[in-house]
Amino acid sequence: MNGPDIVVHPPGLDGSRRVTLDDEPLGVASHLDDVREILRLADLDVGDVETGDRIDWQGGGPGEWPGLEEHPNLK
Repeated sequence: MNGPDIVVHPPGLDGSRRVTLDDEPLGVASHLDDVREILRLADLDVGDVETGDRIDWQGGGPGEWPGLEEHPNLK
């Protein structure tokens, strides 16, 4: 494997983040527990979601879920 195959994309304007596996959509998460559930439903065991090496957290880490008022692109 060349790198992470699961991507949690940068937050959208509503703070939600798309989750993909090899560019295939898995779901949309509004918080960290959603990411865990999306991966569980996809039957993907990644270990620790926050630090696992299979996940590429783009646009902020697992603690970054900005709401509309705090979105970096609107400042």
